[in-house]
Amino acid sequence: MSCRKVFVVASGLAVLAGCQAQQDPADMVGMGHEPVEAHFVEPDCPGEQCAEVEVRALHFPGLPELSEELRRRLLVMGQGVTDGETEWPSDSWDAYAEAFFALAREHRRYAPPHASSQASLEAKVLSRHHDLLVVELDSYVYHAGQAHGMPLTEFMVIDERLGQVVTLDDMLLDGQVSAFQEALARAHERWLRDQELDEAFAASWPFHPSQNVAPLETAWVVRYNVYEITPYALGQPELHIPLDELEGIAKPRYLGRE
Repeated sequence: MSCRKVFVVASGLAVLAGCQAQQDPADMVGMGHEPVEAHFVEPDCPGEQCAEVEVRALHFPGLPELSEELRRRLLVMGQGVTDGETEWPSDSWDAYAEAFFALAREHRRYAPPHASSQASLEAKVLSRHHDLLVVELDSYVYHAGQAHGMPLTEFMVIDERLGQVVTLDDMLLDGQVSAFQEALARAHERWLRDQELDEAFAASWPFHPSQNVAPLETAWVVRYNVYEITPYALGQPELHIPLDELEGIAKPRYLGRE
């Protein structure tokens, strides 16, 4: 391993450097999971320009398929915006860090002094209710010399009764995709009003469908990434669809009705 200052922490193992990840209350019930943390620093680099990769993920003991799926999704998100020439691994934090550092060395040739590439990959429990575990996956990738970094968010919904990840299609009744997207469009209209954004903004940044859905206890939340329906300065907007609007559209199981 050519990276320096590397460590991995999982619950039940010794705490390194006096740091300990906070235990989520949800860890105590339902499907068990453990925090996984890793910090990679580029070796043999010029001082303040050293690239870093920070990982805060989750591991599901006894469920390797889920652990691998979560890791794969985060590593894909960690690619950010690239030149398409870098081969990005999707099975190892260490290999990802090596690929990121190789790209950082190229970017550093044209970056201003003291600029350093940074990547952050995080998975955290957003909600647990009615045997549903909703995990929020976040990445932030900044390459030295860019105007700003690129944040991404993706929801991973795990049906604990099935022990597997479910998609939007799995959560909707047959033939209700269009009805769901219409409900999402209404949520977008409400969001525009709440943000006091005018018709000119809506024309420049029009609504479009999304499948990035988190079925929470009181509403379904849809998170958009930057540049999808807003400029970068407005961040990652969230649209909320109340559960009563999803009656007859979503399966009762995913509305907390079963």
